[in-house]
Amino acid sequence: MISVFEPEIGDTEAAYVLDSLKRGMISGTIRGDYTGRFEALAAASCETQFGVTTTSGTTALALAVASLGLTAGDEVLVPSLTNIATAFAVLYAGAKPVFLDSEDITWNIDPKRIREKVTPRTRAIIPVHVYGHPVDMDPVMSLAAEFGLYVIEDNAESHGGEYKGRRTGGIGHIGCLSFYINKIVTTGEGGMLVTNDSAIAEKARCLKNLGYSDRDRYIHSDLGYNFRLTNLQAAIGVAQMEKIDVLIERRRRLASMYTERLRGIAGLHLPVEQPWAKNVYWMYSLVLEPELASRDSVRDRLLAKGIETRNFFYPLHRQPVFQNMGIVAKDESLPVSESLGDNGLYLPSSPSLPEETIDFICNAFRSALQL
Repeated sequence: MISVFEPEIGDTEAAYVLDSLKRGMISGTIRGDYTGRFEALAAASCETQFGVTTTSGTTALALAVASLGLTAGDEVLVPSLTNIATAFAVLYAGAKPVFLDSEDITWNIDPKRIREKVTPRTRAIIPVHVYGHPVDMDPVMSLAAEFGLYVIEDNAESHGGEYKGRRTGGIGHIGCLSFYINKIVTTGEGGMLVTNDSAIAEKARCLKNLGYSDRDRYIHSDLGYNFRLTNLQAAIGVAQMEKIDVLIERRRRLASMYTERLRGIAGLHLPVEQPWAKNVYWMYSLVLEPELASRDSVRDRLLAKGIETRNFFYPLHRQPVFQNMGIVAKDESLPVSESLGDNGLYLPSSPSLPEETIDFICNAFRSALQL
């Protein structure tokens, strides 16, 4: 079986973890020097001043929402085509996600759809850099400024990506990273909030550690959380951050090999890289027009040949959990997100897949299309 993804873990990661173990530095709060190093490296990679580790990308998003004081009655604009964690993080605070459609080139949130969804209750927007390609952030930031909205970048899939020469994650008020096993940088599980706002960073650092105060430790003024990443995980993260540029270039090379072999197939949409963007190709993603082939039949034919794939995210406005909660009407229509969710999939995207394996996958893919 060719897995859809396998991480690159090497000798340095093992050495740093062993060092942490030998010195007893395993906690998420005390005696853990790798944590601070990891925060500094990851924040710098997003061109921000502050980083606050968390237990996952989901809790990074939840911490961002909490740090901004969003609460019941507030609305947050969220793309429908994203991992469900983006919307869950809004709901954890009692706020309401409001879903937006995608544009059909990069598959990201459509900035032209933002204005029509803004209400007097809208407090924030969460643009998600889907599958590694940056969102067109200038119109997002302009509209956010016009309506006084916070911008939380969900940068889980675009760590190291660039928008007009700026690193994604550092453009909005807050950026959120994920270090899940298939992300650009991994710690197995883990996440981080990054920002240039010292007050937000201080608030986030307090909230993620049960709301402990530096002055009166056991006097709590806020509802806190235990979102602490361990120093063992941070040790892996430091080793991964030291080679992030290599990891990104390997993904870009992988994408180049796929594109070279699959371009020119009518009805097949390959991932793009807009002139203003640097795509990190989190996963090599494809969209099949229904006239070309059924996405699900192609997926099944590839699996029969030992090639694992994944469907695109199921659009959030279609999710039963949100319809049952009354957050979205069952007849809500976001046609681009629906088409992408029905017809998109991604191929095995381990950065070090050998070229002969790429040849095998692409030949199998063409065969599955019955070309």
